[in-house]
Amino acid sequence: MGKKYIVRLSGEERERLTALVSKGRASARKIGHAQQLLKVDADGPNWTDAEVAEAFGVRENTVADVRQRFVEGGLDRALDRKQQELPSRPRKLDGAAEAHLIAVACGDPPEGRARWTLRLLAGRLIELAIVDKISHETVRQTLKKTN
Repeated sequence: MGKKYIVRLSGEERERLTALVSKGRASARKIGHAQQLLKVDADGPNWTDAEVAEAFGVRENTVADVRQRFVEGGLDRALDRKQQELPSRPRKLDGAAEAHLIAVACGDPPEGRARWTLRLLAGRLIELAIVDKISHETVRQTLKKTN
């Protein structure tokens, strides 16, 4: 079965990759991807994915992924780490909830307290039904962002 994604480097791309590899000032992963692209170039050495994987100590899937990212997104996308499309977890506090938190924190503390604690603020957000549950650490990080 033939390769689905054929890498053909232009002269400028080849020079850029060669400079990146020879200088050695980038991350090891980026240099490795550059070396892989230079070897799978159809107009150059034209190594197979298996040969490149064996030569650089990576899996064939890694070589295929770099090849695919180059063809679909260009040189920068092939060299750089793939960007996460969505965060791993949705944010607990959106803009409106952050505004409520700040308003509560700037207000008077509960009866018998000199000031708000992070745990008291988290409890108040739950009481007000702004969030169903929240940790004091999330409250701390949110307040830290806002000075």
